[in-house]
Amino acid sequence: MIQVIQYPHRNQWRDIMRRPAIDNTELDGVVTNILREVRNNGDRALLEYTHRLDGVALPSLVTSEEEINSATIDDKLKAAIELAHANITAFHKSQLITEPVVETLAGVKCWRKSIAIESVGLYIPGGSAPLFSTVLMLGIPAKLAGCDNIILCTPPNKDGTIDSTILFTCRLIGIHQIFKVGGAQAIAAMAYGTSSIPCVDKIFGPGNQYVTRAKELVQQSGIAIDMPAGPSELLVIADNTCIPEFVAADLLSQAEHGQDSQVILLTNSAAVVTHVQEEIQKQIQHLPRKQTAAQALIHSAIVLLPSLEECMEFSNQYAPEHLILVTDMNSSLVSKIRNAGSVFLGKYSCESVGDYASGPNHTLPTQGHAKSHSGVSEDSFVKKITFQEVSAEGLEAIGPSVECMAEAEQLHAHKAAVTVRLNALHHV
Repeated sequence: MIQVIQYPHRNQWRDIMRRPAIDNTELDGVVTNILREVRNNGDRALLEYTHRLDGVALPSLVTSEEEINSATIDDKLKAAIELAHANITAFHKSQLITEPVVETLAGVKCWRKSIAIESVGLYIPGGSAPLFSTVLMLGIPAKLAGCDNIILCTPPNKDGTIDSTILFTCRLIGIHQIFKVGGAQAIAAMAYGTSSIPCVDKIFGPGNQYVTRAKELVQQSGIAIDMPAGPSELLVIADNTCIPEFVAADLLSQAEHGQDSQVILLTNSAAVVTHVQEEIQKQIQHLPRKQTAAQALIHSAIVLLPSLEECMEFSNQYAPEHLILVTDMNSSLVSKIRNAGSVFLGKYSCESVGDYASGPNHTLPTQGHAKSHSGVSEDSFVKKITFQEVSAEGLEAIGPSVECMAEAEQLHAHKAAVTVRLNALHHV
């Protein structure tokens, strides 16, 4: 069960914040071999790995238009996905901003323009828990950004089909290049290309440790990825105004993601500690994924601290993927947030809402990377190209300063590029 730590000294905080360790002893060798095999043997390697690792013998890696168009799902789920689609679209559409032209000096105009990444690859975990919600979170901003080529890889079911909910969601968004391949081999295919699967410029999506390591390794060879990723995590800051039943439900909702997930509750109330513990013990008994959640709780914690201010300091050092604030001081605590992937304010703002349907993206930095990384957004699918245009008047104004600076750095050709133009203007 989850451990309780009361009033730890600050020099103990780092130990409490330590994420679950993953044994990567054999990981690099396995993933490197997969990357090499796919790079050298293309589709043949992908089909062999799918047969060996997933137990599926496929005639083709390609999902046909007929398969995509014939996918049907329950009407209630369809309506839910369509609502989420509308909300996620509205939120991400608001990020499509045309930046102004800035005249830094008379005759010197500078501006920046967002250009869509031409080709992107989306990895969507499948199997027992196909993440159709991640199709929404990655496919919608890619479409809005204007990416010309969007491909999606996801593991097939045992009968060689793709989950119908994933196919429906792809059809709703307008993604038609869907391939039946998962794991590190899917990352290799998108990175290097095969006869069936085109290579891409940037790879997005969550996955297990093999997928994550494959993304890190292909990044070293020049393929961009969305962000460093790891197991899911949640930190809740609660005071005596919280509803313990709600807090326990939030902690368990994240713990059920995987045995290596981590949840932390910070509170300044001993009563909250007791009541949340009781609720966790009560609620976990009814979870189908009880064993998974129980394992995650082993390396999770409830921490009693003297004040909400110290809770906030702890949170900023931990830099959680998800942060929930349920206190009567939320308005003042918000201004103290420095590091978090996504923040949920108030007792009704459960993290599950953000995972599925409220609008912001659920692809977020973990493992403390929220100190330097943002979650996926429209910016993730574009490059920002700067432009500048200098008129004769502008060169007259800025040129002498550039000549002076170039000469100071002993870059005389740089100076000359300005001088020849100024001389031409002066007819020297």
